[in-house]
Amino acid sequence: MTNDSKDTIYIDVDDEITSVIDKLQSSSNKIVALVLPKRATVFQSIVNMKLLKRTAENEKKSVVLITSETALLPLAGAVGIHVAKTLQSKPEIPPAPMSVMAAANTADQDEDVQLDKSTSVGQLSGVPDDEQSIELDNSEVPDANNKTDTQDGSGKKAKKENTAQKKFKIPNFEKFRTKLFVGFAALALVIVGLVMALVVLPKATVVLQTDTSNIDIQLTLVADPGLQKLDKESKSIPALSKEFKSTDTEKVAATGEKNVGTKASGNVTMSITCSDVDGLPPTIPAGTGVSTNNLTFITKTSVSLTTPDFGDGCSFIGSVDVTAQNPGDEYNFGSGKSFTIAGYSAVSGTNDDSMTGGTDKVVKVVTQEDVDKAKDAINKRGGDKAQQQLKSDIQEAGYQPVDDTFKAGTPVLSSSPQVGAEASEVTVTSTTISTMTGIKKDDLKVLVEEEARTKIDPKTQVIIDNGLDKAVIKVDELVQNGQVKLLLQTSVVAGPDINEEALRTEITGKKRGDIQQMLKARPGINEVEVNYSPFWVQSTPKKADRITIVIEGNGINHNADSNQ
Repeated sequence: MTNDSKDTIYIDVDDEITSVIDKLQSSSNKIVALVLPKRATVFQSIVNMKLLKRTAENEKKSVVLITSETALLPLAGAVGIHVAKTLQSKPEIPPAPMSVMAAANTADQDEDVQLDKSTSVGQLSGVPDDEQSIELDNSEVPDANNKTDTQDGSGKKAKKENTAQKKFKIPNFEKFRTKLFVGFAALALVIVGLVMALVVLPKATVVLQTDTSNIDIQLTLVADPGLQKLDKESKSIPALSKEFKSTDTEKVAATGEKNVGTKASGNVTMSITCSDVDGLPPTIPAGTGVSTNNLTFITKTSVSLTTPDFGDGCSFIGSVDVTAQNPGDEYNFGSGKSFTIAGYSAVSGTNDDSMTGGTDKVVKVVTQEDVDKAKDAINKRGGDKAQQQLKSDIQEAGYQPVDDTFKAGTPVLSSSPQVGAEASEVTVTSTTISTMTGIKKDDLKVLVEEEARTKIDPKTQVIIDNGLDKAVIKVDELVQNGQVKLLLQTSVVAGPDINEEALRTEITGKKRGDIQQMLKARPGINEVEVNYSPFWVQSTPKKADRITIVIEGNGINHNADSNQ
């Protein structure tokens, strides 16, 4: 079978019309079958159909579209391109609706090559019948009559091995690509899962029960900010004194009320009987309060009761203008009220005219209680913030903070607006200077560990935990020049010499039993417990940073995590 006169080209779903034309032009055969994928959008345009038709004419070639999509048939028929459902089907030009024909502007007719619609694609090439089908595989194809010319010994024809020629099924490239992507994704998930299960998740915890002991340490130290070097003899240690200026504000609503209306005013006539006068009649100074029905008015000027009045007996009188002590319309009343004069019990008064002009206007004002409330809120959070900041600053400088030396200064408060001022809220600002002392951490470690070594056997024990993280340091007394006498109490843990970093490296990749046998043989180690996680892990990880060493003994739990 030969393919010299025909060619089969498979079109991809993403191919453009230019790519299809290039494939057509590159073919050296007269008959070209274009096998289209499903949803071949490139041929859903009448313009692309006309371009394909014109190129085929220019190249003196016959084009057959191999497709079963009905949507493409009217377009192919409009421009006169042959269509077949399969490579073995007979090609034909589909009928074109008038609307498509109009859109195609009366497609050009094929003048160079006339195709017989009653023949197959292979027959158009002019080759013998046994080479008419466009073969894409190596399967055996029966002859034109689908019969063999052999017979069995009984004279009967043998059964056909192949009753029908296999039809080629156009592959769905989109499904293939989807399956390929899903396969890659599944493979990636498997790889990630294996890495997590075998490398990331596996952990080991080795618990060592050792002959450890607790050693109580008590030291009296002198923290000296002026000292540059540790003095072991006097146990004087360099110190650092830090101060922190904190400024904090708090807003609270004003709760006070004040009447800022106008004050009533009027005139009061004062009198004293002659029999109550011993010597000269009195003079009432300005600013004296005169009251009636619990309402007080203040005299504007001084008044001398020197005018005699004999109307109802002998008396001395005087008249003075007064203003209400407070605003309010309650100070407005008519004439004829009796007044008492503050500080002058023998003098009485009365108003001949009405008191007028008082009005009410109540507003919110700041009270001392409002300021105190804001101050309390600042104090509650201010101390902790200052202490934490001072501890952080001291630790960053390489010193051990001494909490007992923390001292918060007296807050300096200011409020805006001031007490008594009209406002809906008040803002209180507090400025406080706090101090704290720290001692040189490395020098403190030296003193504690030297004291502990005097109480252990250095040949069989080492200091596992110097206890500084749990040390209690109290101020004994303030000496002078900023020096502070301190009392330190802590508990040091001593036990067998175990190089934790070297031990983690040594046991990597080993089985549980091997680790237990190896470590139990070492002096000072009584029991060894090896735990793995997750549950599927059966041996120690091969990376030391996945191993945690826990040293226990005599109530001590020392976690030597590889990441610490």
